[in-house]
Amino acid sequence: MRTVGITGALGLGLALAGCSGAAEPAASGPAEVTFWGWAPGYADAVDAFNASQDDVVVTYEEVAPGAKGGYDKMLNAVTAGNAPCLAQVGYETLTSFAAQGALEDVSEFANANEDEFTPATWSAVSIGDGVYGAPVDQGPMALFYNKAVFDELGIAVPTTWAEYQAAGEKLKAAGKSLSASYLNYDYAGFDWQAEAPWFSVDGDSWKVSIDSPEGQKVADYWQGLTDAGLISQAPMWDQSWYTGLGDGSIATHVGAVWIAGVLKGSAPDGAGKWAVAPMPQWEAGDDKVGNVGGSATAVLKGCDNPEAAWAFAHAMSTDPDIYTGLIEAAALYPAATELLDLPALGEPDPYFGDQVIFDVFAEASPLVTTGWTWGPNMPETVGFLDDGLGKAWSGKSTFADALTSTQQQTVDALEAQGLSVAE
Repeated sequence: MRTVGITGALGLGLALAGCSGAAEPAASGPAEVTFWGWAPGYADAVDAFNASQDDVVVTYEEVAPGAKGGYDKMLNAVTAGNAPCLAQVGYETLTSFAAQGALEDVSEFANANEDEFTPATWSAVSIGDGVYGAPVDQGPMALFYNKAVFDELGIAVPTTWAEYQAAGEKLKAAGKSLSASYLNYDYAGFDWQAEAPWFSVDGDSWKVSIDSPEGQKVADYWQGLTDAGLISQAPMWDQSWYTGLGDGSIATHVGAVWIAGVLKGSAPDGAGKWAVAPMPQWEAGDDKVGNVGGSATAVLKGCDNPEAAWAFAHAMSTDPDIYTGLIEAAALYPAATELLDLPALGEPDPYFGDQVIFDVFAEASPLVTTGWTWGPNMPETVGFLDDGLGKAWSGKSTFADALTSTQQQTVDALEAQGLSVAE
């Protein structure tokens, strides 16, 4: 879903004079395109593309992951006029890049391929009437649960959030708990499912709705689980969290498809015990799913050959052979709908008791709710949110307070940047 008027709200008129790009085609011979990224398997994907045709030669350069310096390097290069044509940019950050005038519109070449991608991922790379990159992967959410623990305690797999809470009560009685301490984009997935977007556009202004009634409903739910002592005190990504997932003391996690790789890599003691089920719903019979993560091959401002850039970006996201390598190297889950039945996604997984877990995500993918828009400065917004949520998870504040404070701080920050914010 594209949002009319968002171009004006982003302030895309920021001057970036002198951006000549780094993808000048040679006077004769193939077009040359440079691509910056960090994901495992990307270098091999570039090699496979180069070997498959003679029209475009892509040079891959590895940079630090976005939040660890890669994004700053990209933005600095755009400002200096020596940016590559292509860069790996997370969906949550793409709008921030657009707000800084750092992206090139390739809709002229890309629009014909829109139907090849899931609606949610195409929406993530589309701003107004512009398209600024190719969706690569997606992060539909599901319920990861320790089947051995659930079977031992006679707990039915929850299909609703009320049933998830009831499962937590039985786990607590047995000295076990639900996973929690969700922050930033992990927490956003719950609001995404509840159709509680944090941002939207009103004319040429941003509208911030982080503390909306729908968002407060999600906050109240997690507040109830926290107050009842049903959740683990082990913070996500802490070694104590990995240990709990491995030994069964933490028996659930609601998260994106890529959590499967986290479990296998960091909680090896859980091998053969875990399983995957659909994400719990707010009402029985609903079919709404949130999303966490995913990235685009974005075209940076000043690219001298956007058509060649799109040719590679599109191929990396849709070619079955190239993408199989990305699944094997980085456990990426395709944004392209025709790749959702790739053989690599149909293999039984011993860690999950030989369950074909990607069948769950194939069903979840088209259920990811549309209409989610990331704000123009997400690193700042999630910094505010993480501060509030961290206090809420530890019982030092409330989730409602976290939303209220993040709402006000975000509005103040956007206005300080000169962006129009609607009431």
